[in-house]
Amino acid sequence: MKNIPILNTEELIKSIARQTSVLLDGLSSSNICFIGIHTGGVWLAHRICRDLGLSNVIGELNIAFYRDDFSKLGVHPTVEPSQIPFDINDKHVILVDDILHTGRTVRAAMNELFDYGRPLSINLVVLVDRNGRELPITPNICGTSISLKEEEHVKLRGPKPLRLEMSKNS
Repeated sequence: MKNIPILNTEELIKSIARQTSVLLDGLSSSNICFIGIHTGGVWLAHRICRDLGLSNVIGELNIAFYRDDFSKLGVHPTVEPSQIPFDINDKHVILVDDILHTGRTVRAAMNELFDYGRPLSINLVVLVDRNGRELPITPNICGTSISLKEEEHVKLRGPKPLRLEMSKNS
């Protein structure tokens, strides 16, 4: 794999923090909770809250057991359980992930969220929306949209510093 420098990660994070601030202005602040999808979404949720000066506790979803390819792939031996230390019933969930590709990760995350309760709404925040959707899932907030070839990939690395890297199978 060949790594290729790509987007200005700092600028994208600042952009989604601004967009998230606008979204939050329309919601009751006492009914908002942030949940990041392991691992990039968790890093990003922490960063958004920090940039907005929010002291929210951030839930962490590990969707390994909810994946639709679980029976084919099995579970990674070091899967950590999800940690949502608050009630999501009647809350506006801000679901955060790094890269939206096929939509299957977000679908799995929503399946798991409903095991925890019934939120008022779920708003999806992603750093990068890339082509290749297999399910009809669209982000409410997105840092950037990119179109990649099948052999190209983008990944968030971090947590300090957070940086996007694109790779291409050679």
